Amino acid sequence: MYQHEGILITVDCIVFGYEDDLLKILLFKRWIEPSKDQLSLLGGWVNKNESVDDASRRVLQTITGLENIYMEMVDVFSEVHRDPGGRVISIAYYALMPITEENKKVVESHSAEWYPVHEMPELIFDHNQMLEQALSKLRSNATTSLIGKQLLPKRFTLLQLRKLYNAIFQVEFDPGNFRKKVLSLKVLEQLDIKDTSESKKGAYFYRFKEDGSNDNNNQIFKVDY
Repeated sequence: MYQHEGILITVDCIVFGYEDDLLKILLFKRWIEPSKDQLSLLGGWVNKNESVDDASRRVLQTITGLENIYMEMVDVFSEVHRDPGGRVISIAYYALMPITEENKKVVESHSAEWYPVHEMPELIFDHNQMLEQALSKLRSNATTSLIGKQLLPKRFTLLQLRKLYNAIFQVEFDPGNFRKKVLSLKVLEQLDIKDTSESKKGAYFYRFKEDGSNDNNNQIFKVDY
């Protein structure tokens, strides 16, 4: 079979997490030239015996120690001179994962670190463009599906969910309207347990229903960002 020579394929993963009311992204310092010691997305070569989806799962599992991470393809980046090291085509994915003390230790062992998205530094090559497109896709998805299952604890308050949405869109949602809209979707289950850490009255915990569909053909939230 005829093959084009000199063209390499990689995957790059834009990994979003949520901590301290901030949307964060996982980055590491590149350890090879070109752009050695500069900040980069997580990535790797696509092996000849795997699909790009499989390559992305492998990269994520290696760096985070987690399996079954939610991920979605963002775009293909194929500008001829995007990588000064050679002719490289990259398929970008965004992923969502919880930030826990356990997986923090795993990512730190691979010299990776969480950075707030709103304070994003300059990244190598076209990785800032990848991040911008991934964030746009995440926001688009968050207007038609209730984001949070992969980023919040298994039980959470509506305040915690609203703060997550504030962080994703970098806007302040009205508490009353947000609560009304979220509960109208009927994808959350109220628990008989309250969080009393933020007020004496407390706030009920919720969780996502196991059998609840979280897809919506219409916009849940209309947000200018």
